[in-house]
Amino acid sequence: MAKIKKKSVLVVLGGNSREREISILTGKACAKAIKDLNYKVKIFDPKKNNFENINKKEVDIIFNALHGREGEDGIAQSYFEYLKIPYTHSGIISSMNAMDKSISKKIFIKNKILTPRYIITNLLANETNKLRKKINKNKIYFPIVIKPLNEGSSIGVNICENFKQLNIKFKKLKKRYSELMIEEFIAGQEIQVAILNMKALGAIELKPKREFYDYKAKYLKSAKTIHVMPAQINKKDYKRILQIAEKTHLALGCRGVSRCDFKFHKNKFYLLEINTQPGMTNLSLVPEIAKYCGLSFKNLINKILKDASINK
Repeated sequence: MAKIKKKSVLVVLGGNSREREISILTGKACAKAIKDLNYKVKIFDPKKNNFENINKKEVDIIFNALHGREGEDGIAQSYFEYLKIPYTHSGIISSMNAMDKSISKKIFIKNKILTPRYIITNLLANETNKLRKKINKNKIYFPIVIKPLNEGSSIGVNICENFKQLNIKFKKLKKRYSELMIEEFIAGQEIQVAILNMKALGAIELKPKREFYDYKAKYLKSAKTIHVMPAQINKKDYKRILQIAEKTHLALGCRGVSRCDFKFHKNKFYLLEINTQPGMTNLSLVPEIAKYCGLSFKNLINKILKDASINK
């Protein structure tokens, strides 16, 4: 009897974004689980090698473990489509739309999904008087959140209590980014929902010890962020937040796994953003939610792999 050839999975990790370190942790954890699932596993880092050098004859599936720019904004996905290799997670357009906060906000509003009031600005660093007028005109009141349009993991996100603080952060961010988002700050509970293959798995609540759920609160044990699973809301609201997350995943045309980040304030859920390449580290939320729902890390990765495809 002929031996069945093991399928080969290429785990793409690392990359050139500011989230490289987290992507490597995600990729290594996923590679181990994929190996345990009896696949042949190879690692590919686009920082060390160009996407064009992927040998399609040696790869059956690509597991996309990249985070941030070039990994979850449609660029990596366009290479995978060109190579015609089935890959995990969302496709080109949905990845690009979810990563670009100005586009995703418009999609949320179009689909009647509540999101904090915001403006996009490409003003120059010295145009602070124009910035003040724009904020006042759009009735965005302090505290205010300022952030880049195309970063993940809360990179570059700042909460400002007054215009003086905003001005300092605005000038600093303008050195790196041409466009910025200024958004009303929503207080209340921080709740995130994991979606797997169009179905919401569950909602987790985060209680950061820091000012907000920033990069350190997300990834460092020393930040001592408290995770509450399931989120401390009543059954009716719990069902409601899962439905909003599923609606968001569908509205953006996402595939595989995604994570929606919400604030719950005065009985309203405000969607902050959707993440199409959520982390898979030992501190990551999607595996934690899945585990609570009876889905082991290995089975979670298996379900993501099974959804790999092209033309999405």
